Amino acid sequence: MLSRNFRLQSVGDFCWLQKNYNFAQIAFYIDELVVLDVTRGPRDIVRFAETLQALTGECFVPIAAGGGIRTLEQARYMLRSGADKIVVNTLLFEGPEKVREMTSEFGQQCIVASVDIKSVVGGPSRIYTSSGSQPLSGPVVDVLASLNEGWVGEIYLNSINRDGTGQGYDFSLLENLPHDFRLPVILAGGVGNARHLIEGFIDPRVNAVATAHLFNFIGDGLQRARESLLAEGASLASWPDRATLKLKVSG
Repeated sequence: MLSRNFRLQSVGDFCWLQKNYNFAQIAFYIDELVVLDVTRGPRDIVRFAETLQALTGECFVPIAAGGGIRTLEQARYMLRSGADKIVVNTLLFEGPEKVREMTSEFGQQCIVASVDIKSVVGGPSRIYTSSGSQPLSGPVVDVLASLNEGWVGEIYLNSINRDGTGQGYDFSLLENLPHDFRLPVILAGGVGNARHLIEGFIDPRVNAVATAHLFNFIGDGLQRARESLLAEGASLASWPDRATLKLKVSG
């Protein structure tokens, strides 16, 4: 599914994804893979787990998986199915005690808080849950401050306005962070090219940048994007390409 402002459009089946995105190869150009079940309505966690296993069987980077996770048992099931981290969104606000249970069992570093924010011209930003359908009350900064208490490991900060548009990040989201915010921030929503990724890295409030706008990175797009980031001085690991590795192994 391709999401634009949280409206979904089908772009291909699993075979299409395998053909265009060999995750064993792109693992050389990303530091982490985030896999989210964005199904509207009831979710099938068994099917999601099977898809996760098939998708990431040869992917050797950490995998964060989420979407509809509501219980400790579901989180445990996803971790046993190949995930390294659990992404939670709605549960952060509707069942924080369950998230704390996950933190207690799996560790703070295992829990990623996914927060979807919609900016409003002339008005305050709002956090939305339930796939972007339910607004939360209260100032965004107060809600984010509650996440700063050690029960999640990092925050995936996503712009509903820029989601899937390719227009670049909405940096106004970062203005909602408390001044003493300690969690690593992953900025998401709006990437259309490598320059947008670079702009995200330049901001000192951002620890990592994310993109789900896959069409801009078919072929060697992800490789070129990472090379651009490294050329700009981004603090990223640099690995030899696959051809070099094969030569070293065969030699």
